[in-house]
Amino acid sequence: MEKMEEHSRREVSRSVAGVGAGRDSGQLDKTVTAARDILARVLAGYRGKVAVTLWNGARVVGDAGAPCNVVFRHPAVLRHLVLHRDLVRLAESYLAGEVEVEGDMESLFDLVEYLCGHPLARSTRLGALWPALRLSHQASTGALWRVRADRDARRNSRASIAHHYDVGNDFYRLWLDPEMVYSCAYFRDASQSLASAQQDKLDYICRKLHLETGQTLLDIGCGWGALVCWAARNYGVRAHGITLSEQQYVYAVERVRNEGLQRQVTIELRDYRELPEGVRYDKVVSVGMFEHIGVANFPVYFGTVKRVLKPGGLFLNHGITNDTGWQKTPITRFMNRYVFPDGELARISDVSSAMEQAGFEIIDIEGLRRHYALTLRRWLRALEANREQAVDRVGEAAYRVWRLYMAGSAYYFDEGSTNVYQVLAGHARQPLATPLRRDDVYERGGA
Repeated sequence: MEKMEEHSRREVSRSVAGVGAGRDSGQLDKTVTAARDILARVLAGYRGKVAVTLWNGARVVGDAGAPCNVVFRHPAVLRHLVLHRDLVRLAESYLAGEVEVEGDMESLFDLVEYLCGHPLARSTRLGALWPALRLSHQASTGALWRVRADRDARRNSRASIAHHYDVGNDFYRLWLDPEMVYSCAYFRDASQSLASAQQDKLDYICRKLHLETGQTLLDIGCGWGALVCWAARNYGVRAHGITLSEQQYVYAVERVRNEGLQRQVTIELRDYRELPEGVRYDKVVSVGMFEHIGVANFPVYFGTVKRVLKPGGLFLNHGITNDTGWQKTPITRFMNRYVFPDGELARISDVSSAMEQAGFEIIDIEGLRRHYALTLRRWLRALEANREQAVDRVGEAAYRVWRLYMAGSAYYFDEGSTNVYQVLAGHARQPLATPLRRDDVYERGGA
C-alpha cells in the first residue's frame, strides 16, 4: 500500500511538472485560459468562503484571505469535473494528491454545498465542454485507499467493520482522547477539553441508565472498552462488551487486565446477532455502532436487544441520524466507498418507530449534534497536528480520507442536517425503573 501511494505521489508530481515544463508558453497560456473559462462557468454564482487556485499559482476564485484554498494541481481534474460532473471523482482527486485543500478543511463544504445545489445548466455545460476537451486528460488516478470489505447482505460484518476500525490503534491514539472514545463528547461549554468532555459523556450515560452496584451491563459495539471500564470502576457493575473489530478487541482486553477489572469486565469478539439464548442483562447500551446496522436490519437489532434485556431493564441507544434518510448522493457514495462500507443513517422518527414496533417504550430522547460538531473539530485539529505520524502509520490517502470525512461531518452536524440522539427505552407496558424526574441525571454520580 505505501509503495503504491508513493508511486501515486511521484506520478502526480511528474504530471504537474509537465503542465509547465516541456511546453511552450503559448500552450501553457491556452491551458490556463481554458481552466479559467471552466471555473468562470461552473462557479459563476459562488461567493462563499473558498478560494480556488490553479497549478501555476493563479487564484481564479475568491479572495487572498479566504479561510480555505482549493488548489487544482493538474488540468485533468477540471476536465473530469465538466465531462463527468461527479463530486466523488473530485474527492478522489484530493485523495490522490491531484487537488490540495489548504487552510480550514471544514469551509471546503461551503463549496461542496454550492456544487450540489447548483447543477450545471445544459447551456453552461455545453459552453464548458470545448475548453474542457482542450485540457490534458493524463493524470494519476492514484493508489486510492479503497474499500476491501465483503459487501454481503449482512450489515455490520467483520470485514466492513475492519475496514474502518482496524486501520491501527496507534493511528486512533493520535487524535482521540486518553479514554479512546470514538463518539461525541458531552461538553459544558466550548472551552472544555476533549478529555474532560469524554469523561463527562461516559458518566452521563451511566447516570441515564441508572446503573447500580451488582447490575449487569451489555455494551454492543464496545470499541476500545472505555464505557465498560468506566461503568465497572465507578458504578460497580459487571459489564460485558462485544465488538467486531479485532484490534479494538485486543486493546480492550489488555485495558481490562491493566486496570485490574477482570472480575467485573469481559470483552468478546462477537456479533450482536450471535448473543446466546437465555442470557439477560439489567441494562444494555450501544454507542456509535448503530450507524452500521442498516435500516432493513432494525427489526433484528432491536429485537435482539429486547430479547437480552431483563424485565424492568433499560436500554440506551446512541446513534447518528439525518433528516432525510440515507439517499444516494455524492456524499453518501463517498462515505460508503471510503469510510463506512455499511454506513446508513435514518431519521430519528424512523428509529423511534422501529423501537416501538420491537416492543420498547421510549422514555427519553436527547439530541447532541452541537456536541458532535465540537468533538469532530477537536479530532480534526489533532489529526492535522499529527499529520506526519498519521501518514507514517496509515499512508497519505487514508490520512486524507479521515481529514475529509471528519471536516464534512463537523460541517453537517453544525448545519443541522445530521444529528446524534441518545434514546433511552424500556420494555413496553412494564413498570419503569426510572425516577419521576430527571434531576439525578444531571448530578454527577459514580463511586
